[in-house]
Amino acid sequence: MSHEINYKNNPLNGVGLKQLVTEIVEYYGYEILHAYLNLNCFKSNPSIPSSVNFLKKTEWAREKVEGFYLYQYKNLPSPSYKQQQVPPRDRIIPDDQLPAEPAILTLEDAKRLREQNSNKAAEFDKNHSNKSKSQSQQRKKPNPKNNPWAKFRHKE
Repeated sequence: MSHEINYKNNPLNGVGLKQLVTEIVEYYGYEILHAYLNLNCFKSNPSIPSSVNFLKKTEWAREKVEGFYLYQYKNLPSPSYKQQQVPPRDRIIPDDQLPAEPAILTLEDAKRLREQNSNKAAEFDKNHSNKSKSQSQQRKKPNPKNNPWAKFRHKE
């Protein structure tokens, strides 16, 4: 029994990077794309060829833009945790999920989203910096008597 995976339901199937960037730039514009994606290719001297060139070379940025295309521009429901671990082009979109009208995005919403993300990051850093300090304080320096390289360390 063979299980054939249907990638044809993925809106990225058959869409080149240049076409993808052109569609989202024409709909949202560079300013909103920079506000939501925080990629400088949409901020400093933006153009479609330069953005495509950058995205071809930078896998993490390309995946970020492809995810934006799927879940903001095509307005698909958020993927499961397991599907989030897979690059957007390789994700399997269930047959019952169809693309909808593009999400309406504003600069105010982008600013609010960035503030929320920076607050979460600060909280994460605060929680993890306390743990790392306590762990580093518990560590002891190695005893030079037990160090097999101690007698070779000072010779040069």
